[in-house]
Amino acid sequence: MRALAVVYERDAGPGVFEQEAEASGVTIEWWLATEEDSPPDDPERYDALMVFGASTHIDQEEENPWLREHRALLPELLAREIPLLGVCLGSQLLAAAAGAPPQRLASPEIGWSEVSLTQEGLDDPVAGGLPPRFSAFEWHSYAAALPPGSVALAENDSCLQAFRVGECAWGVQFHPEVTLADAESWIRDIKEDSDAARIGIDPVQFVAETRRAMPTWNRLGRVLCGGFLDFARTRAR
Repeated sequence: MRALAVVYERDAGPGVFEQEAEASGVTIEWWLATEEDSPPDDPERYDALMVFGASTHIDQEEENPWLREHRALLPELLAREIPLLGVCLGSQLLAAAAGAPPQRLASPEIGWSEVSLTQEGLDDPVAGGLPPRFSAFEWHSYAAALPPGSVALAENDSCLQAFRVGECAWGVQFHPEVTLADAESWIRDIKEDSDAARIGIDPVQFVAETRRAMPTWNRLGRVLCGGFLDFARTRAR
């Protein structure tokens, strides 16, 4: 089985998802979409697609022309009903494709936040492997409402945290894929994030908390990815 990872920044790739895929015999091919015009193969030829995050916000199309192209790409991928998992910006692109344009939050969600599964989330083939309540690594300033006809899978006081569109597409606003190395890279550059500065994130405390929490979080990330890949196997041609 082959999966395509749509990656926008080198330190925001599939992370532990790639580790889980390799352990289960799935080949993940990267498309570094901000540097390469086209993926290694036609997206329709993959058994699963994963679309990851970026420091770019979803409404910054003028500065990032690739973003406009990917806003147009996601509805096509959704229509093909290939198993799709969107993370952070990827989930926002999925929500927009499904009819729920993301909006800027009153306050960004950066750090570790408590997230709860809905009843539908508990029964979901992908989200259902997670605990009913868990602490999630978050880094986003935008979020989307539930797209029409979709199913809410996880939430907290900040926003919708996970949802399913149709039978084959999932979006998660948190970062289940992130490795400790990537998280620390983001935190080292935290001064470049004006939203993080505005809410007064302490990078030293953030790193310490992340080092404590990451082993458990990576285990949950592999569980989530494993559920998605197991679903994709049932659909593989």
